[in-house]
Amino acid sequence: MPRRVKDFIDISEYTSLDQLIRYLETIRDNLPPEHQAELRIRGDEVFGRRLTITYFRDQTAEEAELESKYSDADDTDGATIEELRHKLDDVPYKLGKANGR
Repeated sequence: MPRRVKDFIDISEYTSLDQLIRYLETIRDNLPPEHQAELRIRGDEVFGRRLTITYFRDQTAEEAELESKYSDADDTDGATIEELRHKLDDVPYKLGKANGR
């Protein structure tokens, strides 16, 4: 079963009401099934405000391939880190001044 990812659409504050309504209708009509779309106003007075639409969609084949590639690498790195931790636990050390100073 493909994993679902959250996607974003930002709409700047510089648009007419009629354009905004047409744009929102177009987005709504093209959302995937079970999208769970939300509309929020984000930003502030300094950087400006914008409308942000978030929704869930299925992963693309390319995204799934990249995720599987890197998730496999994470598993091997985890074992390597654990091995290094055990090796470091076995390193003898002395309390006192460093480098003989």
